[in-house]
Amino acid sequence: MKSFKHKDIIALRDLTKEEIELLIETAEGMREINSRDIKKVPTLRGKTIINLFYESSTRTRTSFEIAGKRLSADTVNITPSSSSATKGETLSDTALNLLAMKPDIIVMRHAVSGSHYYLAGKLPNCSIINAGDGAHEHPSQGLLDMLTMKDRFGRLDGLKVAIVGDITHSRVARSNIQGLTKMGSSIYLAGPPTMMPPGVERLGNVTVCGTMKEAIQDADVVMMLRIQQERQGKTLMPNTREYSRYFGLNPDNLKLAKPDAIVMHPGPINRGVEMSSYVVDGDQSRVLKQVENGVAVRMAMLYHVAGGELE
Repeated sequence: MKSFKHKDIIALRDLTKEEIELLIETAEGMREINSRDIKKVPTLRGKTIINLFYESSTRTRTSFEIAGKRLSADTVNITPSSSSATKGETLSDTALNLLAMKPDIIVMRHAVSGSHYYLAGKLPNCSIINAGDGAHEHPSQGLLDMLTMKDRFGRLDGLKVAIVGDITHSRVARSNIQGLTKMGSSIYLAGPPTMMPPGVERLGNVTVCGTMKEAIQDADVVMMLRIQQERQGKTLMPNTREYSRYFGLNPDNLKLAKPDAIVMHPGPINRGVEMSSYVVDGDQSRVLKQVENGVAVRMAMLYHVAGGELE
């Protein structure tokens, strides 16, 4: 019997290979629920989940809400515009007030890296799930990406995964690097030098490439990232046309990857910048499969922090 020992899920760097495997295995089982006519089980009946999103989100917030409801939990959504944060309330005070209402799980997205560790320390009797913190990590995205790769190849060990784009500001890149290297994949990074964090090779089996072509050559997976201008604070590239010329994925340079390679993107996609529409809508794209897997993965995360066990 495998069991999950963590109260919170804040970063994939905190999890072992076996714990990541457990979450992925559980998500594979959860997909059966999502294929039923009546997509609901009583697993988390009586549990209360608060989705606390200080940053905008479509896929992550919606899929966490759907995941909670399919497990029969009571879910509440809070955004900054509808909370006392607009009146100057601190994260600490918000957390303590929410704790007084006795929630079981808080799913939070926040612009400050590490804010979830702070929240977990403030709320010892409530589980915290990281839905993205600054440029730190996005563990649920990393898990659903790994599940999508496993669906295609039946394994994660030995895969060459190219990640291209704004690496410095991408929490998705960090979670995938942390998770995939633990599972035996090799990571090849490419992006403008102004968007490549120094010392990223120290995170694991990571190679920084001088060009995009070098990164995607013979790759099993090509993962494209959005330019996160909202986090940059200043312009780190001449313009989007110049960026797309050197770091945009199109049918021609995709041929450098393996014939059975898949293309992924965490969304939202800027068509014509990081990916052409031909690639987004092509046979090798797994973008919508990632979204589908996101519900199952987030069901698994909620299930395990609530104390579930898988036999």
